[in-house]
Amino acid sequence: MQTYDCIVVGAGIEGSSTAYNLVKNGQDTLLLEQFPLPHSRGSSHGQSRITRMAYGGDDYYTEMMIEAYKLWEELENESGTTLYKKTGLLAVGKTGSDLIDGTMQSLRKYSIPYTELDGRTLRLKYPMLDYPEDFVGVEDHSGGVLFADKSLAAFQSEFVKHGGILHDNEPMIDVYPGDIVTVKTNKGSYRGRNLVLTVGPWATKVLPSLGVHLPLKTLRISVLYWKEKTPGIYGAETFPIFLEDYAIGEYDIYGLPSLEYPGLYKMCLHSGPEIDPDRRDDADSTWVIDNVKQFVAKHFPCLEQHPAIIETCIYTNTPDHDFVLDRHRDWKNIVIGAGFSGHGFKLSPVVGKVLSELVMQKTPSYQLSHFRIDRFNK
Repeated sequence: MQTYDCIVVGAGIEGSSTAYNLVKNGQDTLLLEQFPLPHSRGSSHGQSRITRMAYGGDDYYTEMMIEAYKLWEELENESGTTLYKKTGLLAVGKTGSDLIDGTMQSLRKYSIPYTELDGRTLRLKYPMLDYPEDFVGVEDHSGGVLFADKSLAAFQSEFVKHGGILHDNEPMIDVYPGDIVTVKTNKGSYRGRNLVLTVGPWATKVLPSLGVHLPLKTLRISVLYWKEKTPGIYGAETFPIFLEDYAIGEYDIYGLPSLEYPGLYKMCLHSGPEIDPDRRDDADSTWVIDNVKQFVAKHFPCLEQHPAIIETCIYTNTPDHDFVLDRHRDWKNIVIGAGFSGHGFKLSPVVGKVLSELVMQKTPSYQLSHFRIDRFNK
């Protein structure tokens, strides 16, 4: 039986990026996915994701994003596919809010171009928004839209081009750790010197069997599309990515210009009901949709007040919303990537690089104390 240098389980954006980085570094790699590709049952599907440089108060993410932009550009060039559209990002909040102050501090520290908007300027520049005078804005000019489905396909196709083996529609049934790890699926068994588990929402089911108990919560996110009253008013050529923290209670609101569906603006609450990933349709998201309706009526007067299309995806959240990027405590040849908390897609080129470095016993490119498993035990 063939022994791979590494087996990666889970071909979402993080697993596909990891497998791509491994094979480019000469590692004989097998990538396993439980569902037929492409699919919409996890966290990496859909056409668009937000990207931005600034992470207020979290310098380690801003530093990673600076490299992520370069790596996305390299993948664009390598695959011959456009993966990013620059639109800018508009953060809105009350004067002195965590989002506004943190974003500006991050942009200043890393010399990222931005524009500060006082309340009057915000209303003049964006008449399609309705905010009181004590709300201000900051524009991160690096912000934009990642084309999610194309990005995922690019990682997977380049992985295969470089000699990687990709099996979809092949769920993992069991893992047998050891110096050589054996992965059993519904179609056979595979041996690997190393194993990477990037299983998304199914981490809550897979990891406990290996003695890893993370405080993860899987949430079903309602992806809502709202019809423009005036076509193009929230289009990508005129309106940026949008972000407001604590827009509804403790939850953020984010929006993307009308790109995916003609005349439909994408706006979502950064939360949702907790679910079992195998029974995600059992949850009731009425409270999410009702709250976003109220937000639209209050602040986006040029959108219809009822969503035209409702789709879903899944977040896997950690309590601190930081990722898990670490080796297993007992089996150092098992590497875990989990808990991407709804903001991991944009960082996936760097995540894949870091996880591949852990597999290859290289010094990680970033300080990983924020991402250790044992932080939850302290």
